[in-house]
Amino acid sequence: MIFSAGAVRPLKPGQGIRVMRRLNLVLTCFWLGISLAGCDYTLREAAIVAPVDPPGGDPVQEPTDVKYYPSDEPVRMGLEHYNRGNYGIANRYFKDAVEKAPKDVTAWIGLAASYDKIRRFDLADQAYAQAIRLGGVTVQILNDQGYSYMLRGNLSAARRKFQQAYSLDPGNPVIANNLELLNGSRRFIERPPNNQP
Repeated sequence: MIFSAGAVRPLKPGQGIRVMRRLNLVLTCFWLGISLAGCDYTLREAAIVAPVDPPGGDPVQEPTDVKYYPSDEPVRMGLEHYNRGNYGIANRYFKDAVEKAPKDVTAWIGLAASYDKIRRFDLADQAYAQAIRLGGVTVQILNDQGYSYMLRGNLSAARRKFQQAYSLDPGNPVIANNLELLNGSRRFIERPPNNQP
């Protein structure tokens, strides 16, 4: 029997099973919807009330935990481009670094070295002088200055700088290699007979 518009009419054979299946499907969807809505609400509440810590600690750092140095990124990019041979681009990054952190000795040394590679020796000398004012005379600065003088063709000034660096760090293979390079370049200087052009 089925109730329709206030009247009861008898069911045909097989029709009762179809009605029951439909009713079963409607009730199943109804209960499934209610249970899923309850789960969604519970999950939201759980996320707000008790967040789960990800494995390995909290990936978000507090502002007080972060050690940020303003010139880190420009110096890193400057070094990367310098090592790739893009000296003009490296120079721009090192300029940016010294503008952001004028007391960063590494940025000044990188700026001077990049000036050397683009043959702006006047600006390189200024950058080396600033690096020495900030960090004092170091083996790296002496070696870099010697290399700068070697690039300019001033071999006697280059030898003085390399020897000063070597006296401070005799075991440094870079300085020893630069001295050997300097000695090799002196051997291959060709002059016409009687020093006449």
